[in-house]
Amino acid sequence: MNSSPAPMQTVLEAGNVLGEGIVWCDRAQALYWTDIQAGTLWRHAPASGETQHWALPERLASFALCEADGWLLLALASRLAFFRLADGALHTVCEVEPDLPTRCNDGACDRQGRFVFGTLHEPAGGGPKQAIGGFWRLDADLSLRRLPLESVAISNSLAFSPDGGTLYYCDSPTRIIRCCEYGDTVGPSRNFVDLRGISGEPDGSCVDADGGLWNAQWGMGRVVRYHPDGREDRVIPVPARQPTRPALGGATLDTLYVTSARDGLDEAALARDPLAGALFAARIDARGLPEPRFAGRPPVGGTP
Repeated sequence: MNSSPAPMQTVLEAGNVLGEGIVWCDRAQALYWTDIQAGTLWRHAPASGETQHWALPERLASFALCEADGWLLLALASRLAFFRLADGALHTVCEVEPDLPTRCNDGACDRQGRFVFGTLHEPAGGGPKQAIGGFWRLDADLSLRRLPLESVAISNSLAFSPDGGTLYYCDSPTRIIRCCEYGDTVGPSRNFVDLRGISGEPDGSCVDADGGLWNAQWGMGRVVRYHPDGREDRVIPVPARQPTRPALGGATLDTLYVTSARDGLDEAALARDPLAGALFAARIDARGLPEPRFAGRPPVGGTP
């Protein structure tokens, strides 16, 4: 799996401030992602070119598809909530870290139908982020528990091996992607990939059917695939300096989609990076896996 892919193309000049959380929905044959800072959920169907978006009452960090048709589980800045696409009905499940200056960040559904996500420190008045956030799991019965992993400043790179037995994650400022044995319990963690030699940071990830981890590297303009043993396999250039998260989708799950961000770029930087915030894609010689769906049941009603 080391042949050169087709060059990455621009699918949609979305102008996202902080495009993130992209997943492929096999039922809808469409991509969903979020512009976190704009509090907007996006959907794009590649076959028709149709694009939709929904404004939300607060920032949307990440989300999961649901087994229940027409619903998503949202990780909003302060809470988890079910969202009904048809009418915008929103039903809060629980608050997250209400006593800490944090917000929800990266998240992914595990192979057992549970939603795993992390948080991000938002220091009052700015300043460096501190490792005070955590990683959490919402089970199908809607119970929430903190996973016994180290505290983080910026949670990222959440992904699961094809058999569901390994969890990948990172605290982006440390520049180390870590992994651990995963199931009903979580095993000891270890370093998976040490990226302290790069100038950027590891951001979102996805896993292919062969167990390779695809990681978007913020500030580096690239997505890198790593073998299950941590060896670098290939580097795919992205035509924007701040790629945020990859997803494997398309009808045959062999298209690599990547979101990106304009966040933090001044006018001069944007002039040098005109596609910042766009959605990109490239055909690759790897296949993805169907996106896991949250097994919990949304309420019968909901509050718009």
